[in-house]
Amino acid sequence: MLVDWKNLVNNSMKAFGELIKGNPKIGEAMKALDEAGSAHGALDAKTRELIALAVAASTRCDTCIGVHAKAAAAAGATREELLEALAVAVGLNAGAAFVYSARILEAFDAEK
Repeated sequence: MLVDWKNLVNNSMKAFGELIKGNPKIGEAMKALDEAGSAHGALDAKTRELIALAVAASTRCDTCIGVHAKAAAAAGATREELLEALAVAVGLNAGAAFVYSARILEAFDAEK
C-alpha cells in the first residue's frame, strides 16, 4: 500500500481542527463551499463523489482522495465507475499538458 489512507484522513481532520480553531472564518468558508458543492439536485451523491475523485487526481490532493474515496464507496460507487472517472481525469490532464506545452513554446519563442 502506498499510503495509509485511514490514518492520513484522521490526521488531516485533526490538523484541520487546529487550523479552524486558530481561524474560525476558514472553517465557516470551507463549510459553505462544501454545502454548495453537495447540494442535491441534478447529480446524485455517487456521481458527485466520482467527480470529486477525478478532480482530486488532477489537483493531487491526498486528503481529498482519502475523504472522497470513503464517500464514493459509501455512496455505492463501483471500482469500474471509479476507473472510468479516473480515465477521464488522466485524459484531460494529458490534454491540458498538451495545450500548455503549445503556450510555453509560444512564450519561449516570443523571447527570441
